[in-house]
Amino acid sequence: MGNAWGPAAPRAPRRGENLGNPGSFDELHRQCKEVFPQQMEGVKLIVNKALSSHFQVTHTVHMSTLGPSNYHFNATFVGDRQLGPTEAFPTLVGDMDNSGSLNAQILHLLAERIRTKAVFQTHQAKFVTWQFDGEYRGDDCTATLTLGNPDLLGGSVILVAHFLQSVTPRLVLGGEMVYHRRPGEEGAILTLAGKYTASNWVATLNVGYGGAHASYYHKANEQVQVGVELEANTRLQDTTFAFGYQLNLPQANVVFRGLLDSNWSVGAVLEKKLPPLPVTLALGAFLNHWKNRSHRATGEPVTCPRATRHLPHSR
Repeated sequence: MGNAWGPAAPRAPRRGENLGNPGSFDELHRQCKEVFPQQMEGVKLIVNKALSSHFQVTHTVHMSTLGPSNYHFNATFVGDRQLGPTEAFPTLVGDMDNSGSLNAQILHLLAERIRTKAVFQTHQAKFVTWQFDGEYRGDDCTATLTLGNPDLLGGSVILVAHFLQSVTPRLVLGGEMVYHRRPGEEGAILTLAGKYTASNWVATLNVGYGGAHASYYHKANEQVQVGVELEANTRLQDTTFAFGYQLNLPQANVVFRGLLDSNWSVGAVLEKKLPPLPVTLALGAFLNHWKNRSHRATGEPVTCPRATRHLPHSR
């Protein structure tokens, strides 16, 4: 109906309207972490081969002067259900090295808002980790439940619950509850989290009984990105600070990442694509000035649309 006093006032937006989904709890610090180089030493040659629109394989050869060289074979299958540029379901990923160790993931979309994931990790012939995730993504919230390393006979299990809520278009608040049980030990840890996203920077903070983790990401321009991380561990009475940067040179097909941390460690990784070949060459070196020694490579990542969650350590 019309209003005798003039046009009606605009309708106030409902709660949650235009807020957007906050994403997964594991991705709160993702933008900052992607600026830092993956720790490696020596030369890495990566060959990607797309066998079809659904199937891709990757061969990675890492040649090191400090430790043994290794080879990784990665196979990825992507289904027809495309939800975004980096999300498709179902997705199956397997990564195996020359020692026989396997890292496998299965991602599936049960319903429009419910996603599941299973992760299996072995070291040679022994199982190291197996976990199962169930995630609900609403219009303005995300709830996740993870079951890790269940052992019904031994009575040990790790249960992780996450919840994130978009309060405003820029502010996300939430928390994490980690429950662990093993023979003779049982406990729970609560962590609160917040993330603020501006036009060209992101600030994130996790605070809990076990410590705090803060990160700041800033995109200066299309070529330069920087990140700062601060981690405080109350159990170990240790605090570390790290500064990382990333330089993109699209014309030269080069990405350069470097870091400097409070342990007097410096490092850098240069990645160079070699078109038209599906080959990437990576050169990396890390040095601890305080101990006057180079760092050895810590491992290889699994190429997957969503990163593997590493279960929290029991405290």
